[in-house]
Amino acid sequence: MSTTKKIGAALISVFHKDGLAPIVQKLHEYGVTLYSTGGTEKFIKDLGIPVVPVEDVTSYPSILGGRVKTLHPKVFGGILNRQDHDGDVKEMAEYEIPQLDLVIVDLYPFEKTVASGAPEQDIIEKIDIGGISLIRAAAKNFKDTLCVSSMEDYAEVLDIITNGNGSTTMAERKRFAAKSFAVSSHYDTAIFNYFNADHEIPSLKLSANNGKTLRYGENPHQKGFFFGDFDEVFDKLHGKELSYNNLLDVDAAVNLISEFQGEAPTFAVLKHNNACGFAQRDTMHQAYVDALAGDPTSAFGGVLIANGEIDELTAQEIHKLFCEVVIAPSFTPEALEILKGKKNRILLTLKNIVLPEMTVRTCLNGTLLQERDHKTDTTADLTNATNTQPTEKELEDLLFASKICKHTKSNTIVLAKNKQLCASGTGQTSRVDALRQAIEKATSFGFDLQGSVMASDAFFPFPDCVEIADKAGITAVIQPGGSIKDQLTVDYCNENNVSMVMTGTRHFKH
Repeated sequence: MSTTKKIGAALISVFHKDGLAPIVQKLHEYGVTLYSTGGTEKFIKDLGIPVVPVEDVTSYPSILGGRVKTLHPKVFGGILNRQDHDGDVKEMAEYEIPQLDLVIVDLYPFEKTVASGAPEQDIIEKIDIGGISLIRAAAKNFKDTLCVSSMEDYAEVLDIITNGNGSTTMAERKRFAAKSFAVSSHYDTAIFNYFNADHEIPSLKLSANNGKTLRYGENPHQKGFFFGDFDEVFDKLHGKELSYNNLLDVDAAVNLISEFQGEAPTFAVLKHNNACGFAQRDTMHQAYVDALAGDPTSAFGGVLIANGEIDELTAQEIHKLFCEVVIAPSFTPEALEILKGKKNRILLTLKNIVLPEMTVRTCLNGTLLQERDHKTDTTADLTNATNTQPTEKELEDLLFASKICKHTKSNTIVLAKNKQLCASGTGQTSRVDALRQAIEKATSFGFDLQGSVMASDAFFPFPDCVEIADKAGITAVIQPGGSIKDQLTVDYCNENNVSMVMTGTRHFKH
């Protein structure tokens, strides 16, 4: 039997009708019998094209408020019958079941209804039953039936019908079956995740559409893909395509700057997911200049992000630096014109969006899932552990450093002064090494650490870190506490007039 099939009859029942009319008209030109229901049936009639109501086939009206329309053996028999199976052919004739060679069906907008904040009953009514069943049936029987399950495919389907003179090939039907199962599995995943929002059932269901193939992964010999709605987070104004590594750095930048929303002008420079420069000032220009001073060497090829609009003066300074990405809530027209001066520089405006509540990463032959770290240390969380208490200025710097520390790879130490990142020790195997790295970097870039503060992402197991910090001129420390030897660290601070506050919250980042 030929793998090319002539379309003799089609069932069309869709929620989204944009782009459908040309397909209906083309099918009519080829003499295809059209079956339909409800609103789609009216849509076809309004085009002046004959259409057979499904009720005429099933001898049942749409019942239960439209919940049951197509769920009938005469409909599903027409889709699922095997045309090369003698028994199926005989039963089709015996029960007067019409052959259906094309099924165009989409699904109620469940995810959009959830996102709109609609009441639960409205959400439940958007759980499609007939549509999902028709899609599964038609996709299963791709040998004989073409299944179209999304309006995004209407243009391609029109081309297939036109180029094939009303016929479809096995390859086309099988490819559309795969697309249809992608639609159905994504839909069921969204429904399950709605019912399991509290994760009471220990089952992980992930689904993402519109995957993008990247130039490569972390290295040129690795394949890379991004699954997500980038346009929901950003408007891309200029520049080349983002790479795998760009996306990781952009994610780190967005999470870090979120700690400083609504605050004074703040600017961050990131490299390899860590802040190498960070400052908060009265103007965005000064915030950028002082952030860059934190580590102008590492800033080369980095990702820059601001918590407010980038103006012309700031853009002039940024333009002197080779950087991969610049992100801000907005750019003045003058700033945008300047920054577009480098054709590959990626410029993004960050929208006001809420990032996913859970974070996911692969591990061994499985997956790790955890809640996002929403805890930000505030003055209400602090306990004075030492006799000497931090001054008001030191307290501001301690909380400033703590926010940066939370978003830096462990083990980490962050040194700050006057709301400027002096240096950080990142991703070290010991806290002492992280501190020494931070002190060495700060000194090499000319920072005077006298009167600076230190933040640690986890407790100090021994007093050696505070001793090293004290001798470098650091006068105040913020850390979670919780070591069985906390008192040794506190004792050293008391003996040397170093103030220390404890937050009670660890911020590991691996």
